[in-house]
Amino acid sequence: MKNPFEKYIKKFSEVKLWSNMATYAKKAGIKAVYTALLLYYAYTRKETPSWAKRIILGTLGYLLSPIDLIPDLSPLIGYTDDIGVLSFGLITVAAYINKEVRDKAKGKLHKWFGDYDPEELAEVDEQL
Repeated sequence: MKNPFEKYIKKFSEVKLWSNMATYAKKAGIKAVYTALLLYYAYTRKETPSWAKRIILGTLGYLLSPIDLIPDLSPLIGYTDDIGVLSFGLITVAAYINKEVRDKAKGKLHKWFGDYDPEELAEVDEQL
C-alpha cells in the first residue's frame, strides 16, 4: 500500500507533536486530538508493522505541517482537511489500536482536558 502522506513523514517529531498538541487541542477539538493520540500510541507499539507506522507518521506529519490543503487559520473549515487525514490514518491502521492504546489516549486527554464526556469520543471509537 502506497502511503499518500509519505512526504509528510519528515515533518513528524515527537517533540513537535507534544508542543503543538495543546494549541491544536483548543482549535480542533477533543475528537481530533483523541484520534491523533490513538495514532501516536499505536505507532509506539512494537506489534504495529512498519507499513502502518509509515501511515501514522505521514498522517501525524501532515497534521504538524504548516502547509496543507486548507490553511488552519480559517476558523471552522481550516481543520476539515486535518480531520479527514486523521480519519484516513485511523481507519487504515485500526487493527493496531487496542484497549491499551485507547486507555493511554484517554489518560492523556484527561490530563489535558480534565473531565470530559466520554460520549464525545464514541464517534471515533465506532470507526475502530
